Amino acid sequence: QVQLVESGGGLVQAGGSLRLSCAASGRTFSRYHMGWFRQAPGKEREFVATISWNRSTYYKDSAKGRFTISRDNAKNTVYLQMNSLKPEDSAVYYCAADSSLRVGLSIVTYEYDYWGQGTQVTVSS
Repeated sequence: QVQLVESGGGLVQAGGSLRLSCAASGRTFSRYHMGWFRQAPGKEREFVATISWNRSTYYKDSAKGRFTISRDNAKNTVYLQMNSLKPEDSAVYYCAADSSLRVGLSIVTYEYDYWGQGTQVTVSS
């Protein structure tokens, strides 16, 4: 069983930055792919970024060049550094873990089996 707890959300002006953190329980964190997703009101939950156990990364097109996903396996923590934030980035951001040990990274919600409770990010214009 893995428990994920996100933190670092908040209110920021357009063009600002936030760093989200996701602390994971469990001794096998280092073997899991980890992902960040987000959900705005009235919209489907969507993929933002993912990082493999060996630190390969993949991003949603609109996040490339602005967001950086990273992980510290010693601290059982994954991060999402978000720069140049836009109002359309406003959403609840969720951390997720894929414990399947699949070879490739996934961008779909149903392939992640553990989820955090989410942290709100609001970007004002």
